[in-house]
This record gives sequence, C-alpha cells and structure tokens, in this order.
Amino acid sequence: MFQDVFAVASITRVPLASSEIAGILNLRGRIVTVIDLAVRLQLQASGPAIGRLAIGVEAGGESFGILVDSVAEVLSLADSDRESPPINLEQGLAGVSTGIFWLEHELLVVLDADRILDFRGRAAAA
Repeated sequence: MFQDVFAVASITRVPLASSEIAGILNLRGRIVTVIDLAVRLQLQASGPAIGRLAIGVEAGGESFGILVDSVAEVLSLADSDRESPPINLEQGLAGVSTGIFWLEHELLVVLDADRILDFRGRAAAA
C-alpha cells in the first residue's frame, strides 16, 4: 500500500470536491488524488498544499497522496508492541487509528490509510 513520500510541486483543485480533497496532481504519469490529512481529521488546516509533503499510497486500484506537514522518519515496529488506542483519543483521530506505540519520549498513534481514504457516508452536498 505505502509507496513513497513526495513534495507537492503543483496541484489542481477539483471543482465541487469536499474540503478534504486538496486536489489532483500528476506524479510520474499517474493522476494522484491528494487528501489533506489535517482537514480529514477535523484539525486546523495547515495552509496551501504546494511545498508540503504527501505520503503516496495505493488503494482500490487508485493512487492517493495523503498530505502531511512533515515526515520525521519511517519506523519498523513489532506489531506485538502495538496497544489499542486509548479511550480518550479524540474522536476523529480514533476513527482512523489502529493503535498506539509507546516510544522512548512520545506516543505514536498509528493511522490506517484505508480508514483515512474511506469516504463512504461522507457525501458532499452539491
């Protein structure tokens, strides 16, 4: 599912798309739908997509870029160390989380790309 991380150099807004859809772009000959993760999680939008990073994923035969503010590092963690999300996790985040990992000085919330890209029941009014 995960493919790569890329910088957004240009993006085309999609008329009548929900606010979660930042737009589309051409990435090495493929049309990629860009999802703004902050908007999807009902957080404060981080500003324009240009210059930000996107995590490239494939789902349902389509290419997506999940727009993020930054990527610090990519970790390989043992699934046996993953714990269930805490019950007090914010509702939007809990809806797309598959668990947490306790790292040395921080808590890592694991997000499920399939849940992030699941827009069923969230039809936009046209």
